[in-house]
Amino acid sequence: MSTDVDTDAFVSGLDYPMYIVTAASTEGGDTSLSGCLVGFATQCSISPVRFMVCISKQNRTYRVARNANVLGVHVPGSGQRELAALFGENTGDEVDKFGSCNWREGAGGVPVLTDCPRRMIADVLDRFDLGDHVGFLLAPSQIEADPGTEPLQFSQVLDLDAGHSA
Repeated sequence: MSTDVDTDAFVSGLDYPMYIVTAASTEGGDTSLSGCLVGFATQCSISPVRFMVCISKQNRTYRVARNANVLGVHVPGSGQRELAALFGENTGDEVDKFGSCNWREGAGGVPVLTDCPRRMIADVLDRFDLGDHVGFLLAPSQIEADPGTEPLQFSQVLDLDAGHSA
């Protein structure tokens, strides 16, 4: 199977919800917080419930998440494009994203974005090298959700300029 296959025709026009993944880890006594906008995520098992989020290796959030035992997974509402831009267009290497949004500390120190209508805290079970991204296999441990709020979709953030390239 060729790795030079052009997948644009296959994925063009597909729309799916966007996620913001947050992480916290401690190295040398210092706690680092990070978060990024993620388009590659899905539930991947029903019983037991499992979720997979994929984070670019170029992203600061990956560098924090690779040492984290817990991740936060958030689904912004359709009216929260500015929050998506905060986590999608900026890099934590240069900007304190958490200084510009509402959040609280969750289990394992993970930042929980309190304005997102759907929030999940999940234990990291495993990590998989997927090429330019790493997949984090998660077991949900806490969920807060308002399923009546429409999620922010990929089509609503197409024009954002990523803080890091994939």
